[in-house]
Amino acid sequence: MMMLEAPLGERATHEDSITRLLHRVRSEFLEMPGLRLTPAQAARLWALDRATSERILDGLTATGFLFRNREGAYLRASRP
Repeated sequence: MMMLEAPLGERATHEDSITRLLHRVRSEFLEMPGLRLTPAQAARLWALDRATSERILDGLTATGFLFRNREGAYLRASRP
């Protein structure tokens, strides 16, 4: 029988690790206001695969915390 979903405990652990990663990335951008990272640079900095790096950065962009410039780098969005 194939298992399509991870057991509840594994999902919770995965969600906890994503939450910790989101907090870490947000903290880095808050601590270094001029930080500009491409997905590849972010992946190296946080020891992630590129797809995970892009998902995290895109998620923070969707919330308005980051934006992506024409060169493809992510920066902290300006505050009004």
